[in-house]
Amino acid sequence: MKQHFKALSLYPEALKSPLIRKKFIFTILILALFRFIAHVPVPGVNITLLKSFFSQNQFLSLLDIFSGGTLANFSIAALGLNPYINASIMLQILAFIVPELKELQKEGEYGREKLDRYTRIITIPLAIFQAFAMYGILNSQKIIINQSPLIIIALVASMLAGTMIMIFFGQLINEYGIGNGISVLIFAGIISRLPVSAIQSFVLADWSNPQTLFNIIVFAALIFAIVLAVVTVEEAVYRIPVSYAKRGQNTYLPIKVNVSGVMPIIFAVSLVSLPSLLGQALARSSQSTLAAISRFLIQNFNSNSVLYLIVYFLLVIVFTFFYSTVVFKPKDVAEELRKSGGYIPGIRPGSATEKRLTFILYRVVFIGAFFLALIAVLPAIIQKITGLSSLTIGGTSVLIVVSVILELHRKIENVVQMYNYDKLTY
Repeated sequence: MKQHFKALSLYPEALKSPLIRKKFIFTILILALFRFIAHVPVPGVNITLLKSFFSQNQFLSLLDIFSGGTLANFSIAALGLNPYINASIMLQILAFIVPELKELQKEGEYGREKLDRYTRIITIPLAIFQAFAMYGILNSQKIIINQSPLIIIALVASMLAGTMIMIFFGQLINEYGIGNGISVLIFAGIISRLPVSAIQSFVLADWSNPQTLFNIIVFAALIFAIVLAVVTVEEAVYRIPVSYAKRGQNTYLPIKVNVSGVMPIIFAVSLVSLPSLLGQALARSSQSTLAAISRFLIQNFNSNSVLYLIVYFLLVIVFTFFYSTVVFKPKDVAEELRKSGGYIPGIRPGSATEKRLTFILYRVVFIGAFFLALIAVLPAIIQKITGLSSLTIGGTSVLIVVSVILELHRKIENVVQMYNYDKLTY
C-alpha cells in the first residue's frame, strides 16, 4: 500500500499533461450524464409505492445499489448493465463450444469488435426479458398506474434504451476515458448510493438497544477487514524465475493471485440475482406449478439464504478461473518464452513449460479465487450472527468499490509513468 500513497504525489504533475486532463474530464462528464439519466423516470409508475416496496425488499435493495439508485427511482436506466453483463457471460461460455467464436478471441482488435457486436445483439432480448420481469414484479404490487398496452410498450422500450445508452457510455470511457467502462459505471452507481444507505441505517437504527452499537462496530471492523484483504489479494504476485541463456540474464514471470480483477464478482452478482428476479415476476401467477416455482426461487435465492450464498461462492470461484485462463494463456506465454530464448530453470521449453505454467496458474488462482469468494459471502454470514441487515449490501459494495479503485489506480499510475518517461525523452 505504501507505493500507492507514494504514487499519489505524481498525480498533480501528471495532470499537467493535456491528454491526461482530457481523459479525466471526459470520464467525469460521462459519469455526470449517467447520473442524469438515473433520474429520468419511466412512464406509468407510482414512485411513492415503488420506494416503499423497495425499502421492504432486501434483494431489490441490493440490485438498486448495483444500478446506482436507478432501480428504486425506476429511471430509464433501471436495468443498469445487468443484461449486457449476462450477455457477455453467455458469449464467453459459448466461445468454449463454438470454434468460430474461439477463433475470434485470437484475432486481436477485429475479433474483439466483432464479439462486442454479438454481445450487444444478445443484450437486446435479455434486456426485454428483464424489463418484462420487472414489469411483472411491479404490477403484482399494484405499482403500475396504467396497464394499457401502449404504456407497457413504452416502459419496456424505455428500459431497453437506458441499458443501450449505458453500454454506449461504458464504451466511450473505454476509448476516451480512464478505466474499464463497465467497472467505472458500476463503481459510480455504488458510490452514489452508499451515503444514502449509511444515513438510512443510522436513522433507522434502534439506539436504545445496546446490541445496535455492537453491530455497528462489527460492521465497521468487517468493512476495514474487507478493504485490507482485497488490497492484499489484488497486490499479491507469484514470481516464476526465467533465464535467458544467450543474454546471460535472470528475471521472473509474474502471475497475479487475482488476475481477473473485479469482474468475477460483478458477473457472479448479476447471474445469481436472476433466479430471485424470475421468482418475483412469477409471484402472482394463477398456475399452481408457476406459483410453486416462484416460492422456491424467492425462498432459496434471497441474499441471506444458504443456497444463494453457496451458488454465489461457487460462481465467484468459477468466473475467477474462467477469466484467469482468458487473461493469462500458458500456451501463448510458453511459446513467447521459447521464441525469445527464455526458459524456466529445470523445465524444457515448449509443452513442458506450458504444463508447468498451467500447474502454477491453477494453484495460484485457486488461492485468490477462494479468498475472494470467502470475502464476498463473509458479510452475509456475519449478518446472520449480528442481525444487521446492511452487512450483505455494504460488504459486497465495498468489495467492488475497493477492487475498482485499485484497478483505476494502476491504470492512472501507468499513465503517470508514461507521462514522466515522455518528459525525459523529449
